[in-house]
Amino acid sequence: NNKDKRQRTKDKRQKTKDNRQKTKNKRQKTKDKRQTTKKNKETERQTTITTTTTTNPNTIVLAKNGQLFAAGTGQTSRVDALNQSIEKAKHFGFDLTGAVMASDAFFPFPDCVEIAHNAGIVAVIQPGGSIKDQLSIDYCNGNNLAMVMTGVRHFKH
Repeated sequence: NNKDKRQRTKDKRQKTKDNRQKTKNKRQKTKDKRQTTKKNKETERQTTITTTTTTNPNTIVLAKNGQLFAAGTGQTSRVDALNQSIEKAKHFGFDLTGAVMASDAFFPFPDCVEIAHNAGIVAVIQPGGSIKDQLSIDYCNGNNLAMVMTGVRHFKH
């Protein structure tokens, strides 16, 4: 009986492993074939904004083609949250090239947009409102990054 139980458990684990590989293969195929459309961009904006409104302070969300790739939350700085989300996305095998980043709070310095740009992010969504917003805007303009300022800050204290 115990031997049968162990075999069934081993079979279940193998099946789960096989299903994960199938999903990963499917995801990789879809990434390469899918064209980015205006509708996809709107979906990405909605996905990232909705997620940032319901998470902890200093949230950074990364999404692409309407799929949430990773969220860095609850860190002491947005740089830490961004690095956390980039590492999570890479850990799960997501390609961040062409992805969108959203934050629940503004970027007073261009460090986050620069890190995001280096990771492959092409658009930034943030509430704006910092007296130093222009620094991040200038970085985006100088590096062909899109930036959307929502005017609504979701940062929770």
